[in-house]
Amino acid sequence: MQTLTKWLNKVVKHWKTAALLLCTTAALGQDSTRLTLEQAYELARQNYPLIKQKGLVKQTATLTIDNLNKSFLPQVTVSGQATYQSDVTSVPIKIPGMDIPVPSKDQYRIQAEATQLLYDGGTIKAQKNVQEVNALVEEQRAEVDLYKVKERINQFYLGILLLDEQLKQTELVKKDIQLGIKRVTAQVNNGTAFRSNQLVLEAELLKAEQRTIELKTTRKGWLDVLSLFLNQPLPENTALETPTVRTYIMAPGINRPELRLFSYQDSLFKTQNQLVSAKNRPRTSLFVQGGYSRPGLNMLKNDFDWFYIGGIRLNWSLGNLYTTKKERQLLAVNQRMVDVQKDLFLLNTNTQLKQQESELNKLQQLIATDEQIIDIRAKVKESANAQLENGVITANDYLREVNAEDQARLALIAHRLQWLQAQINHETISGNQ
Repeated sequence: MQTLTKWLNKVVKHWKTAALLLCTTAALGQDSTRLTLEQAYELARQNYPLIKQKGLVKQTATLTIDNLNKSFLPQVTVSGQATYQSDVTSVPIKIPGMDIPVPSKDQYRIQAEATQLLYDGGTIKAQKNVQEVNALVEEQRAEVDLYKVKERINQFYLGILLLDEQLKQTELVKKDIQLGIKRVTAQVNNGTAFRSNQLVLEAELLKAEQRTIELKTTRKGWLDVLSLFLNQPLPENTALETPTVRTYIMAPGINRPELRLFSYQDSLFKTQNQLVSAKNRPRTSLFVQGGYSRPGLNMLKNDFDWFYIGGIRLNWSLGNLYTTKKERQLLAVNQRMVDVQKDLFLLNTNTQLKQQESELNKLQQLIATDEQIIDIRAKVKESANAQLENGVITANDYLREVNAEDQARLALIAHRLQWLQAQINHETISGNQ
């Protein structure tokens, strides 16, 4: 019964996974021409070459730790030697009836030794800790570099949004000009206006068309660059959704990946300090030797013989004591350097945040003023439109008011996008995105 239940659970799990993949594929198919800032972040992260480095760092640490764990397995060594010596040990006393053999000056030995580590002073454990923390440091260093990609994505994404708004405004200007052409054409046909007035408006309409061409070409170029970062083709009709930012309330604190990197580096120095202590402790191990030699363990027997030796061994290298103090001082200096880098990073980051906050306050005031200017310019343009219809003003006078309103609206578009960019930059700089 339990086996059947497990099988059913696996089937359900596979069906859920397949359904999720189908839904995701369908959603991508429907929204293939739409892109959000969050999707751009995620695609850039997945396809940025540096992301592969994180996997390699983890793989390197795993292999190194596996090798360190094998230090607790029995270690076997095989050695052999053949020697000739100028003299050998002999008994300088002759005993009647007893022949004491003299060892040969040529001697031979082949042996194998197996050792089993019992206690290493914590060196291997400390080395594994160093590898684990060092892997965290390297992975986080890659995270810091990956985070910087967000700034590039912000630049391209918001730049395209600004071009989109400028294209919309250009279309509004073209409609105003076309309305003016329609009215002036009627006046020309009725003989109440000069043909030159119509030609002035038609020339201005062509200039607006040129502006549309320039904006679309620039947009395509920026979209192509963005597609390189995302490693995904973006057609010209790709629509970028305007990011939704939080209300203008600054999130407290800084949550950047650099701070986690500084923390990991601090942990690495502490772990390396533990390794320095472990190297100064004694090591103990069991050992057994076995071999074949002439002479054997019995020096008075000048024949080839088998032998074995077993026991416990103590090793304590005191040479590390000479350098321990300097090693600890070096680690302390490196740790203070990281602290200085952290303080400098926080100072620069807080400075940038203050600048963005000041920029946001300025842009909010400019946006409010822009809206008032647009209201006034719109009324002036409507009045000019009526005057043009009645033949009171010329086409040039009408265009002046249309362009004045256009400039006011373009200023509002630029300030709103700058405000959005400053808000996103603030979130990116603080790490609270």
